[in-house]
Parts: sequence; structure tokens; C-alpha cells
Amino acid sequence: MTDGDAVLLIAHGSVEELDELPEFLKNIRRGHAAPPELLAEVRRRYEAIGGRSPLNAINRQLATRLEERLGMPVRTANRLFHPYPQDVLRELTAAGAKHVVVVPLAQHSAAVYRDAAEQAVRDAGLDLRIDAAPNWGRTPELTDAFARSIVTALEQVPDGERDRTSLLLTAHSLPVSVIEGGDPYEEEFRASVEAVAARVRELAPGRFVDHAVAFQSQGMSTGPGGRPMAWLGPDLRSRLEVLAARGRKEVVVAPIGFLADHVEILYDLDIEARTWAEELGITLRRAPSLNAGDGLVDALASVVRSVAGAAPQARLQGA
Repeated sequence: MTDGDAVLLIAHGSVEELDELPEFLKNIRRGHAAPPELLAEVRRRYEAIGGRSPLNAINRQLATRLEERLGMPVRTANRLFHPYPQDVLRELTAAGAKHVVVVPLAQHSAAVYRDAAEQAVRDAGLDLRIDAAPNWGRTPELTDAFARSIVTALEQVPDGERDRTSLLLTAHSLPVSVIEGGDPYEEEFRASVEAVAARVRELAPGRFVDHAVAFQSQGMSTGPGGRPMAWLGPDLRSRLEVLAARGRKEVVVAPIGFLADHVEILYDLDIEARTWAEELGITLRRAPSLNAGDGLVDALASVVRSVAGAAPQARLQGA
């Protein structure tokens, strides 16, 4: 790594103010304005978690910590909202960056974030080399960080309930058509699940009976012509129903498809899923998100170094 190197972390995005939701949803819907009922429902969910997602603030803190670790500029951008990759890459170039390592803050969906960064360079006409991380969901440091977070939640389960405890690992659902089109998302996520579950069993043997997968936060949009859209499953509610039927009384949910707190965790899991669990007689415990903690910083540093290749030993070690 040289003085002209920098790192760009790209997230899906979130709003800072509720009045920005129409623009954000329009971006998500590829230029189509959200119908009033969809906008109202999304606004209700944001209001339920306090009126703002913490995602942007977490990502800025994460960038600061990673910059301290690597000793080079690290910035954040959002694929679907401010600050956009084009604007941040333009600022990095003006500050002297010649080579930027792009890491998606969506570890199983690297291609779409790489494409966004490369398109941003073209659109802005920047003299900048981009090297993007591939899918990095099975990076050993990430696997270990998720496992340790899960152990924290499992330790809250009463000893007498261990034989009625399941571990449920979740990721955001996608339209089935995306998977049928060849996207490796589901395969990558399920492989990560097995790696994390195995590490948890090493760290906390006998703390849970079994583990399962669910895909949460299915979209509220319809398909072409208003037809229902098929989403990747099993969904979270049906999986909880299956676990209840098996006699599970404790379920630890670990949203390992996500890296940080945002509305899909703070509302979809902490409010909606917890209500479902209570109706089924289940105590739902959630593994803490990695956010800007040491585990995710370690994982990202490993990914950046892998992409950038060999670097001076002092830079590799960081501050």
C-alpha cells in the first residue's frame, strides 16, 4: 500500500431524516415513486425505532476505526442514498488518491457494489484505479466475530433451557428471480451459516440443540403488472412456527447476513419478530450486531489487505 491508496466502504444506505424517505424509496424502486401506503408503512417502522436508523453513524465510526488501523484514508458511501459513491470518490481523488480498495458492507453481494463504484468512476471521469473485494462472508475474522456475538446471547439462556434452545441465523431475503438468474447469494450465506454455527459449537459446546436458516425482511413491492413477487425463504415467521412446533422455548436469532443495526434489525427483529415469538410461547434473544466493534474492524482490515496485496510491514500492522 502506498500514499495514494484509500479505502471506500459502500453500504446499501439509509436516511438521516424521515422527510428523505420518498427519495430513498424512489432510488430503491429504480426511479419509481413509492405508493402512499408503502411510504406510510416504512415511515411507521422508522418512527417505531426512534425516527432514525443508526446505520450511517455506525458506518462513519467504522471508517474512522479502520482508518486508524490501516493508516490510510477510509471513507463511506451509500449505493442508494447520500453520500453517493461518485461524490466520495471525487473527494478522495481531489485529496490525492490514485487507488481505492472498495469493500461492500454487504458481504454476500459484492458484485453490485463493485459495479456501482466502477460506474461512479466512469460517470465522474476520474483518473482512479478501483480494486473491489469479492464476496467476503466467510472471512475467518468475520466468522469468529459473529460466533462470539452469538455466544454472548446464548449465555443469557437459562441452563435448564439449553435442550429446548435453537439458533436461528438470518439474512435479508431476495426475489427468487435473482437467485434463479445465477446470483450466489443464497449459497454464500448458507456456507457462512455452517461456518459460524461450527465456530459457536467450539466456543460454547452444548449451549443449543440445533441451528436453522431464515430469510427476513421480504420486500413489500409487487412484481411486473402488480403480480405477487416470490421471495427467497423460508421466511422468519414460518421458521419460528416450525421451531415452536418442535417444542423450542428459547430461540437465539443471529442476523449474520447483516453487519450493523438498522431498521431491518431494530424493527423487523426486535419489534416484529419478538411479537411473533411471544405469540408462539418462545423467548427470542438476538445476538448483538457487530456495528463498529473490534471484530468487524479486524475482518475489514483482513479483506483490505487481501485485496491490496503486499504492503510495508509497518502499514500492515497499523497504529
